[in-house]
Amino acid sequence: MTDTIFPDTALEEGVFKKEGVEFNISPSHDLETLAELGKDADALLVVYAKISAELIHKLNNCKVIVKAGIGYNNIDVKAASEKGIIVANVPDYCQDEVADHTFGMFLALARKICHLDSQVAKGTWDANQGKDAPRLRGKKFGLLGCGAIGQQVALRARAFGLDVVGYDPYSSSELLSKHHIDKIDDLEEFLHDVDYLSLHLPLTEETRHIIDKSSLEKMKESALIINTSRGGLVQENDLYAALIEKRVAGAALDVLEFEPPRSAPELSSLSNVIITPHTAFLSQDSVSELRTKASQEVAKTINHGTPKNRVN
Repeated sequence: MTDTIFPDTALEEGVFKKEGVEFNISPSHDLETLAELGKDADALLVVYAKISAELIHKLNNCKVIVKAGIGYNNIDVKAASEKGIIVANVPDYCQDEVADHTFGMFLALARKICHLDSQVAKGTWDANQGKDAPRLRGKKFGLLGCGAIGQQVALRARAFGLDVVGYDPYSSSELLSKHHIDKIDDLEEFLHDVDYLSLHLPLTEETRHIIDKSSLEKMKESALIINTSRGGLVQENDLYAALIEKRVAGAALDVLEFEPPRSAPELSSLSNVIITPHTAFLSQDSVSELRTKASQEVAKTINHGTPKNRVN
């Protein structure tokens, strides 16, 4: 295990002991340490450590690299593939949590809950500060990316009377219609039409900064943007400028391009922005599920040759 954010490794150790796999955790995730400890390892279990091509080339015996999470952009998948190393992730452990967090942030932003709460805390009791909150029913809620989490968000949006539309070149109209999502095939048309935009994409070279000055200029001035996927999807300086210039109405972000930020993000100074510290995936149940499933992917590959959720 290259690194961890968890208080112990008891869950991982339990899985590996049961499966007959020797387990060690690295005391550091710098390149030199991981290269030394990992050179003869059959597998790496990764949380946030950077698994670069340079490190991968030093792995003499590795059969699988498992990311304890959904996004695997901290792993050089191309380099792993070239070396014949399987890369796997855990895509199915926190769908409800992320969907709940997404819609909770959206409601807080649309209804100005966080701003109004902060005003009351400062001694200001002024209901008029909430008078321009939009009525949600009948508005268009847009999903940029319509996978499993996007589909769960759609379920919540429809419960509030929102019309759900989606842009996803990898999903068919037939599939999305089963989840009551109307597919829009043109990205520019999609951005122009939606009242609210929720991002549910992996971070790839194709999607990096998909929300930038150009895309923001295509959106309604009343639009709200919610991102619980990956910070690199949004060009934050362009978003800040659009908010200052009132070219979009607000943003709710659970992720930033660089985490943790060195200081309070510039975006956090704006009253029409909500930021949480990459916590959408967390709940009392999701973390144990993640850790168990990630460890099982390692053991399954070592003992049976293939994981459940291979990404390369």
